[in-house]
Amino acid sequence: MRLLLVEDEPEMAMALQSALRRHDIVADHAEGLATASEMIEAGTYDVIVLDRGLPDGDGLSFIPTLRRRDIKIPVLVLTARGRLAERVAGLDGGADDYLAKPFAFAELLARLRAVMRRPEQLRPVVVRLGRLTLDLDHREAQVEGMRFDLPRRELLVLEALMRRVGRMVTREVLMEAVFGLADEVQSNTLDSHVSRLRRKLADADADVVINGIRGVGYVLMERP
Repeated sequence: MRLLLVEDEPEMAMALQSALRRHDIVADHAEGLATASEMIEAGTYDVIVLDRGLPDGDGLSFIPTLRRRDIKIPVLVLTARGRLAERVAGLDGGADDYLAKPFAFAELLARLRAVMRRPEQLRPVVVRLGRLTLDLDHREAQVEGMRFDLPRRELLVLEALMRRVGRMVTREVLMEAVFGLADEVQSNTLDSHVSRLRRKLADADADVVINGIRGVGYVLMERP
């Protein structure tokens, strides 16, 4: 999952990015609405986590703007404005969910999973190919029922490929799925992650292969 966090408190943003990273969620950070708008135009996000009290406006005003631009990314409002009237206003204002601060991080994760299961975001919860399965909700991979543990980056590569089984996934799409904007990435870093993942899948006899076209991208397929 790739997430855009729109939050003007640097310490809160850093803490959330760190916690989300431990759960294999790539989180880019925007301090205000103008920056968020530019980042949405430039990148691909699965969900937006949006504060309300931002330097350049109320986050709620941003949601209708997105919808008028036909941007359908789900929005979870995360704010200190937690009174009943404010929560109702947030949901009526177009938010897909509304969570007041302070909050339990486990609840935030659960709400993100729930938002991604809404009808407009529907996708298989578990993807299967060959002897490999990937639970997209809990980010758990298995080979023939046995846990298949991977480092975070390799798991993100696998998820991006499993979401598009049999289709070419461009390097640009993989880079967006695996790395945040703040990450320093060498030109061959993605290829190194793919190479290690390919070797581990072969060692686990997962009956899948990752084929690549140099400079273009990769495709995950069942082994012939």
